[in-house]
Amino acid sequence: MKPESGAWAGRLRRFGFVALPRTDTRDLLVPPFPEPGTRFGEALGLGPVAAHRLARALGWLGPLLVAALAGAIRFWHLGSPRGLVFDETYYAKDAWSLLRLGYEGTWPDRKVADPQVLADPQVVPLSDAGAFVAHPPLGKWVISLGEWMFGLNPFGWRFMVALLGTLSVLMLCRTGRRLFRSTALGCLAGLLMALDGLHFVMSRMALLDLVVMFFVLAAFGALLIDRDRARARLAASLPVGEDGFAGPDAHTAEQAGMGVRPWRIAAGLLLGLAAACKWNGLYFLVFFMVMTLLWDVGARRVAGAHRPYLAVLHKDAGWSVLSVVPVAVAGYLATWTGWFLSDGGYGRHWAEGRGGPWSWIPASLRSLWHYESRVYDFNVGLSSWHRYESNPWSWLVQGRPVAYSYETDFVQDGCRTASGCSQAVLALGTPLLWWSACLALLYLLFRWAMRRDWRAGAVLCAVAAGYLPWFQYQDRTVFAFYAVVFVPYLCLAVAMAAGALVGPPGAGTRRRTPGTVAAGAVVLLIIWNFVYFFPVYTGATIPYSEWHARMWFDTWV
Repeated sequence: MKPESGAWAGRLRRFGFVALPRTDTRDLLVPPFPEPGTRFGEALGLGPVAAHRLARALGWLGPLLVAALAGAIRFWHLGSPRGLVFDETYYAKDAWSLLRLGYEGTWPDRKVADPQVLADPQVVPLSDAGAFVAHPPLGKWVISLGEWMFGLNPFGWRFMVALLGTLSVLMLCRTGRRLFRSTALGCLAGLLMALDGLHFVMSRMALLDLVVMFFVLAAFGALLIDRDRARARLAASLPVGEDGFAGPDAHTAEQAGMGVRPWRIAAGLLLGLAAACKWNGLYFLVFFMVMTLLWDVGARRVAGAHRPYLAVLHKDAGWSVLSVVPVAVAGYLATWTGWFLSDGGYGRHWAEGRGGPWSWIPASLRSLWHYESRVYDFNVGLSSWHRYESNPWSWLVQGRPVAYSYETDFVQDGCRTASGCSQAVLALGTPLLWWSACLALLYLLFRWAMRRDWRAGAVLCAVAAGYLPWFQYQDRTVFAFYAVVFVPYLCLAVAMAAGALVGPPGAGTRRRTPGTVAAGAVVLLIIWNFVYFFPVYTGATIPYSEWHARMWFDTWV
């Protein structure tokens, strides 16, 4: 006899026992999205039906509004500064070369080529001799789309990066909504990234790192969708009792398949494309593969599996690897199509006529392998001193940002002061956001280690994939702007910590009111911080004293 039924229930109730409400295992596997509240619509004077429709529409309307804000500030004066800033001198010109030749051609020295590209009339001193380049071609193909539409000019080579920066904010809002089951927290994460200085500056420069971030974030979102859908299939296979509830079942949990997983295949393709921009995308492939397999272990454990690891090894691991790794490799190779079809690409015919034990492999693939091995040697051995290089230990606290450009004069764009004026573009993350993220990461470590919160683990995994690998290159020349690839997950961490401050939906006003005030104060300070540094993010002309006031630490100069 069950203790909650019959005479036993009466006896236990006399001693204060109250049976916990039974939870359907299907809801444990896939927590439903909470029904949106209608208070916002009611405050606008809408009727119940209209308020409910508005509440449901906010799932898309909120992210679209945040993305519109991000796009407005990213495309504002996008062509300024008018020049090939920092490594734009490589990627913008290589993008044009890909557009014209299908591979990276040769340009004169930047001191000669850059003034000619920016001159009026323009001179494009591109030759068809293949050039050795340090990164795969996809990021430059993306940049070339803007140049195809708007020409070889600052707006043209920055357009696509600004577009991806804007779309990444929209993706983060929706990703955060799915992760936290909260539109408000999803939009908060997107708003934080929209107002992060590093993401903002990198969205306005024709560099590769933000393109890597875009594809990795898209893969992260695809894996979240895959997680929900695979667990929903597993939940649907559980036996349902007479009371309509599905309970855990060991046999089903260990033997049931999760079906075809197109979103996991999509994630594999997206991670391959990330690696086809810069090779640090490969680390996300490894980390995310481990993360998704652990998600499958958790799903089968909740469903009732006695040996969830063995069940995943038997039912999921092989198909997971086959649905991700080959797709990633195929996507990566596809981005080299222009090089494969060319005769002039660097090292294109290196393997032709060469024998050896690997001669059964097509010569074009062996040539690419040789080319990539040289690229690897170059990247690992890059140790030349640079004024703005920094150790990864300093990245989270923004110890050494990169000044992309700096100009000063006594008379500049109408600014006349005794101390002169400055124009600067500084790749500095919004300091209060990054410092808040450091505390939020500590909170997420607690949630993951002590509470086994999978959401915290997912965010920490993404941060680790983008951050930790750089510590093995202590002698390599590295820069703090590489951290843009894990900015979305710092914003998710701050949003999750803010949600914890506010408290769960069922908490009373005495709990939620001070938490809401505290979280709101932090967000307002971050907004103010972004606005304060906005002139040094955009290259605005300001008095030298105002520029100097924004250099809070000597290492920022």
